[in-house]
Amino acid sequence: MKLSLEPSNPDFHRLVRALQWVWLGVAVCLVGGIIIWIIHLIRTSLTLGDTPSASVAISIVAIPIFMTFLGVVFYVFWGIRNDGEER
Repeated sequence: MKLSLEPSNPDFHRLVRALQWVWLGVAVCLVGGIIIWIIHLIRTSLTLGDTPSASVAISIVAIPIFMTFLGVVFYVFWGIRNDGEER
C-alpha cells in the first residue's frame, strides 16, 4: 500500500497529526531535560560545597527562556489543531 501525499487523503492527515504530536513530545522532552540538567548542576554545586552563583545565574536566565520556547510550541500546536477543526 502506497501512501499518497494528497491533502485530501485521510492517511495523509493522520500522518500529519502524528508528526505534530511527535514534534510536541520532542519539545517537552527537550525542555524538561534541560531544566532537570540545570537543577542537577545547582544540586551538584551545593553538594561539592562550591558557590552556586554561576549555576543560579544561568538557571535564572535559561529556565524562563526554555519555558517561553515551550509555551510558543504549545501555542503553535494548539493553533494548528484548532485551525483544522474550525473549517
